[in-house]
Amino acid sequence: MKRKLWLVGVLVALLWATPAMADNRIIVRTTLGLQGLQQICLAHNCTVVATALDGTLGQVFVLTTTLDPAVLLPILQALPGIVDAEVDQLLNLVGGLNVVTTTPAGLTDTSPVNYFGATVWNGYANQPAASVVNLPAAQNSLTATGRHPGSGIVADIDTGVDPNHPALAGVLLPGYDFTRNQVGGSEITDLNPTDFSTYPPPPCPTCAPAKVNQSTVAVVDQSTVAVVDGNSKYAAFGHGTMVLGVIHLVAPTVQLLPLKAFHSDGTGSLSDILRAIYYGVQNNANAINMSFDFKTPSPELAKALDYASQLGVICAASAGNDAQAGPPNLVYPAALQSDVMGVASVGSTTLTMNTRSSFSNFGSGIVWVAAPGEAIVTTYPFSTYAAGWGTSFSAPFVSGAAALLRTLNTSINESVAATAVAHAVPLNATIGLGNGRLDVNAALQSLPGSGGTPDFSASAAPSSETITAGQQASFTVSAVPSGGFHQMVTWSCTGAPAAATCAVSPSLVTLDGSNPATATATLTTILRGELSPPLVLPRKGPPMELWWALATLFACVAVLAATCRASRWRPGLAAAAGVLAVSLCTYACGGYGNPPPGPGSPTLSSVGVNPATVTGGSSSTGTVTLSGPALSYGASVNLSSSASAATVPAGVTVAAGATSANFTVTTSAVTASTPVTITASYGGTMKTASLTVNPPAGTPAGTYTLTITGTSGNLSHSTMVQVIVN
Repeated sequence: MKRKLWLVGVLVALLWATPAMADNRIIVRTTLGLQGLQQICLAHNCTVVATALDGTLGQVFVLTTTLDPAVLLPILQALPGIVDAEVDQLLNLVGGLNVVTTTPAGLTDTSPVNYFGATVWNGYANQPAASVVNLPAAQNSLTATGRHPGSGIVADIDTGVDPNHPALAGVLLPGYDFTRNQVGGSEITDLNPTDFSTYPPPPCPTCAPAKVNQSTVAVVDQSTVAVVDGNSKYAAFGHGTMVLGVIHLVAPTVQLLPLKAFHSDGTGSLSDILRAIYYGVQNNANAINMSFDFKTPSPELAKALDYASQLGVICAASAGNDAQAGPPNLVYPAALQSDVMGVASVGSTTLTMNTRSSFSNFGSGIVWVAAPGEAIVTTYPFSTYAAGWGTSFSAPFVSGAAALLRTLNTSINESVAATAVAHAVPLNATIGLGNGRLDVNAALQSLPGSGGTPDFSASAAPSSETITAGQQASFTVSAVPSGGFHQMVTWSCTGAPAAATCAVSPSLVTLDGSNPATATATLTTILRGELSPPLVLPRKGPPMELWWALATLFACVAVLAATCRASRWRPGLAAAAGVLAVSLCTYACGGYGNPPPGPGSPTLSSVGVNPATVTGGSSSTGTVTLSGPALSYGASVNLSSSASAATVPAGVTVAAGATSANFTVTTSAVTASTPVTITASYGGTMKTASLTVNPPAGTPAGTYTLTITGTSGNLSHSTMVQVIVN
């Protein structure tokens, strides 16, 4: 113990001796409370930031210190009452491979339209990306039943928002600015009016689109472009307003909670993100959008999102813009897939909507679903609009979809929402976009209790078919979409009779929203075999062993006769012939290699097979039985089969002292019932057993009903056909 205290003392002395540097920030979870943590800092040269990151829970704090975190962290982690500690990471929204391509036509379509009570540009409200995710059908299905398109509160952790934008003002909540510790999530507070020739810049609906920060195209006054483009102080300015504009596009009646955790230059701290998560949950947010990513895992981020998930908050995050595969290149929060839906990017037109964006990260470790992330027309500060490229603008499509799902089910949570969102348009699995492209309407229709119309119907033609056993019956099955349904349908077939199979090919079809998709269901039956009584094969002569015995006995007689004649002429020749005669006779009567049974020796009593009737390809067990225990050297019994339909080993040995031994009879497939004789011989005694090998039983005659079922998520529709088998 003294040695450990001495080591701690040396470490503390070294820490105090470290030259003063810029403050380092450490996130600490403790059970000691604020005062207990302050006592620890008195002894370890650190200061506790009084505000708890986890709000009312009061367990997570930030320490500032001039000490080296690599040395201080293990000391803190070893102290009683400290649950864990990690460095407060500095994050940045700016970066990635997303760049401007073709400016979308929507940025010049400034015609005013009414969008659920707000006046917006037509190029925003009716942009192609909305149709790519089937948004009009989803909103129509809600409003047709008297529901609002979006309920509850969606929080966005970002750079803030322009609180005066006319498209958003009606649904904006005040929010909070964690970079300044004050109420109000406005990103306008980051601007310095002296940076602009005219402030605020006047709206300029007739201005030509101009690139801003290489990742957005904004229609703004030229003086604004001159300030924000290439100016590192404003590298991420407008990001939050743009992201909230996409959420509003999807769910125009949901309330928006701007949580400002990033500065206009794109920088932010992990501690402010944690504060924003806890703040959102504790201020009734139902969903949280996180259009950012970073590569270093954080235990406290995982705990914060676990907390959100446990309280039913749905979370979505960007998959990132580095064009890298998930494993091993994970990004957070998207990689925390038990609590977050990671969103990748696809194109925003009918030509590109099934193609992964060149900049988008991908892979099962970080992507749950994909959504449009190219040329997304959305709101921009100073009452104007911009187009965005990046997974930052894909994630809010999913966050907005969560608000629509909540309209149908106010108790929805992350797990239920993720399952609904997984009803996406399937894409090529090799491009790593998880469950496919977001389909907001399909997600709504899949939700239990949605009250939506059927997604598809199933039918088959012809309705009946008559065949003979051994033939096939084929039916064309069709899935017909309704309500714009374009999901994957999985086919199955049940009700096939015995000795028959039913399969559907292809087993998966994808509906395009308007046209039927067909497949072929095939019932394959098996020809019934010849099950007439076994044929009795005529015996053309005695078994081979008997032929040998007769031939040998004949030889014995001949040799003995020769011996008699030879004895008259030459005594030596007579003796040799006699020996040969005795040997042949012994061989003929002694079992062909087995010693002849002497007095008291056992003889072959029987041979049997069980079962006596088998289907070709299966086996039977044979047993040879002696009249008594085998002698000390055992008894070798010879075996043979009369037909190739059944094979046996050449012989089987009854062990010394035993009276029986087993062997295996192996059979092969046959087309007709085949009788087989199994023969055993020992000591001049032969026994036989009969075995019948049958073909497989064919499909029985009768009338059968096949049920062919198409399944897509929670939806299932069936059709039935009749098959008559003769």
